Amino acid sequence: MNPTISVIIPAYNEEGSVAHVIGDIPEMVSETIVVSNNSTDQTEAVAQNAGATVLQEPRKGYGYACLKGMEYVASKEKQPDIIVFLDGDYSDYPEQLTEIVKPIIENDIDMVIGARVKALREAGSMTGPQKFGNWLATFLMRLFFGSKFTDLGPFRAIKYDKLLSLEMEDKTYGWTVEMQLKALKRKFSYVEVPVKYRNRIGVSKVSGTVKGAIFAGVKILGWIFKYSVK
Repeated sequence: MNPTISVIIPAYNEEGSVAHVIGDIPEMVSETIVVSNNSTDQTEAVAQNAGATVLQEPRKGYGYACLKGMEYVASKEKQPDIIVFLDGDYSDYPEQLTEIVKPIIENDIDMVIGARVKALREAGSMTGPQKFGNWLATFLMRLFFGSKFTDLGPFRAIKYDKLLSLEMEDKTYGWTVEMQLKALKRKFSYVEVPVKYRNRIGVSKVSGTVKGAIFAGVKILGWIFKYSVK
């Protein structure tokens, strides 16, 4: 199988990092799509100069940006086999994309999550609220759904047809957990792949603020309890 792979990168004011992300993406990727989420800096120009397809999504929210990328992919004459989601802040290691998609290509797995395991994380790369939120969310998913997830990592790959079947809807912080919960409910096959994680370039828009951390936590718990009572 030689699948076509598209990468969607939500980006809000990532002019200092997005070119590094794009430059480290393996050549096996057919198209890199950067969705500028109401950026006020040079993110769009930098991403375009680095070779990415650049879209604009003025409505602020991680989910809004991801949905805009999906909308673009759906409008193309030929859709990819695999979609990879990757952040634009250079905290992930884009070259590990080959490891992320490998279980899909070789073992026909539906979805792969890049797990930011402690042994591979740079000191300070995840905040206390991030670590606690990940622990709580994955604990509750194990409790309610018997899942084996250990992380809500943003670096992830999924078969395009499976992604469409999830009918994703979250517009902001709940995007990652919504995808994992819906995959569990639909009994998709999934695995986690340990990935490295470093301190991002710039300031986090979510975990770097008290407001962002609270909103993210509320969103995540909201999705979990919504599905636990269904």
